[in-house]
Amino acid sequence: MTYKNVDKKDLEYIVSLINDEERVLFGENISEDYSHDELGAVKKMPDVVIKVSSTEEVSKIMKYAYDNSIAVTPRGSGTGLVGAAVPIHGGIIIDLTLMNQILELDDENLTLTVEPGVLLMEIAKFVEDNDFFYPPDPGEKTATIAGNINTNAGGMRAVKYGVTRDYVRGLEVVLPNGEVIEVGGKVVKNSSGYSIKDLIVGSEGTLGIITKAILKLLPLPKKKISLLVPFENLDTAIETVPKIIKSKSIPTAVEFMQREAIVAAEKFLGKAFPDSQSDAYLLLTFDGNSEEEVEKAYDNVAKICIEAGAIDVLISDTEERQEGIWSARGAFLEAIKSSTTEMDEVDVVVPRNKVAVFVKFIHELENKFDIRIRSFGHAGDGNLHIYILRDDLDETTWNKKLNEVMDCMYKEASNLNGLVSGEHGIGYAKKSYLSTSLDKESLNLMKAIKLSFDPKNILNPGKVCQ
Repeated sequence: MTYKNVDKKDLEYIVSLINDEERVLFGENISEDYSHDELGAVKKMPDVVIKVSSTEEVSKIMKYAYDNSIAVTPRGSGTGLVGAAVPIHGGIIIDLTLMNQILELDDENLTLTVEPGVLLMEIAKFVEDNDFFYPPDPGEKTATIAGNINTNAGGMRAVKYGVTRDYVRGLEVVLPNGEVIEVGGKVVKNSSGYSIKDLIVGSEGTLGIITKAILKLLPLPKKKISLLVPFENLDTAIETVPKIIKSKSIPTAVEFMQREAIVAAEKFLGKAFPDSQSDAYLLLTFDGNSEEEVEKAYDNVAKICIEAGAIDVLISDTEERQEGIWSARGAFLEAIKSSTTEMDEVDVVVPRNKVAVFVKFIHELENKFDIRIRSFGHAGDGNLHIYILRDDLDETTWNKKLNEVMDCMYKEASNLNGLVSGEHGIGYAKKSYLSTSLDKESLNLMKAIKLSFDPKNILNPGKVCQ
């Protein structure tokens, strides 16, 4: 489809809709940051950026864009890693970061109603200050809640509590034609027709623009303890995970990491990790409402780890110790990024009992293609984050090796009955891998869903299944 470029007449009309010229950016006033997300490799400047402040403004802009066939890309903090917020057809970026108000804490229905630009870390602090708990815990705490919903973000606590979709009760959504709908609500159960809410969650801004979200909360667990468990090698560490999961002591998080990632984090943060001598580690967290409950759970798992070949079990039972460990884990991505000139990511998910097989395969690829690869991830739910590093490779060699390594990884994930993305989404960068991993009928259904929401294909075009 051919999209209309934003001209002077369009710009004048948009400014009249917003009634605030300072929130409409064009030409040299548009920051280069709007041309990409954290991936960096996919870039395109928009014609205009509109910093919206209300659902009404979003609705008016979408109606105008729809009537005039102008491409629109919704955007939050831009922390994505698949180019989903990049305006690959130019046009309009709707920046939702000014819509950042926490609207209501309903302690009777255990819900929190927020605007799309509220940051994950703001939600976590607000509800904990009020003795509640929002379990989804993606690594990027400066992501907006709408970004989390659009990618169905998971994070470290998914093994026990589930992913973002499990905590979205209701949404207010502006459709591509400018109409505003409300889906779901504060109700706990809902069997009233097709679940449009669950289609919006994970749709990466291609079906509608989220302007309000009602989130499910839980009572705040009173006690939390982490275990750092060193192993002689990664195989032994990861092979221990199914034994932990099969026990009746389900951890809140089960992360795996290797020494290289820890050393990089130590260097990046400028402080020592509690133990960085072993080849591989499991990092586990347990939470509950009493010290006795949590101790019983971690004692049981500690025994399982020792019996499986762990070198030791280090207990972090103070806030300071836990902060030391988890701050290092949280810095892995930035530490890896700072160690190289460019990188790209693979965010595959495989069955939990295939994690060890896949990690071995990654090491084989590193040797086969003579390229640095770093990995860590959520061993408890089979979601691995693998980073291919450019270092000093020239552009031609880098692109060739990158494509070959990625092809091998996604093929192996498919062989292991895995999927292209566990939590970061498909966006623009991973479209080709999705199209080769899904059957034709599934892809056709996705395209038909997109067409039913957006017949003119103006909202975030060229992403996911297109």
